[in-house]
Amino acid sequence: MRVPFLLVVLAASLFYSYIAFAELAFLSSAGRLGPGFFPRIIGVALVAFSCFCLFADWKLAREREAASPHWPTVLLIVVASGLLVLTLNLLGGLLAMAAFLLLCLSVLNRGHTVQNVAVSLAFPVAVFLLFDVLLNASVPEGLLPLPF
Repeated sequence: MRVPFLLVVLAASLFYSYIAFAELAFLSSAGRLGPGFFPRIIGVALVAFSCFCLFADWKLAREREAASPHWPTVLLIVVASGLLVLTLNLLGGLLAMAAFLLLCLSVLNRGHTVQNVAVSLAFPVAVFLLFDVLLNASVPEGLLPLPF
């Protein structure tokens, strides 16, 4: 949101500077500083500061992207999501979701093994009950159907 705002300020600054340079005289008829002196200084300063802020914002955004240490985690979650899609019909919805959640939570929530296992078992069961019992929608059963 900051970059569009700065672009609007830059456009307004350029328009203001154009008016100051095109319409207002720099010197009066007596040879003194005229009505265009101060607006020209303000217009040039506005354009310069707008360009500086845009450049600083662009440079900060590049530094944040380059310094992000989370890319391996994101890649692992993407691979796990792909494996979930591939194994959904093979293992079934309940087991595939449980394995996916256990893998993701073991990466994202390290050191909380009991909590990760509990969430990995409770959430797929809740989703299974919601879809299969309440909504009467089918959940993939997999090659080995569950006894319930």
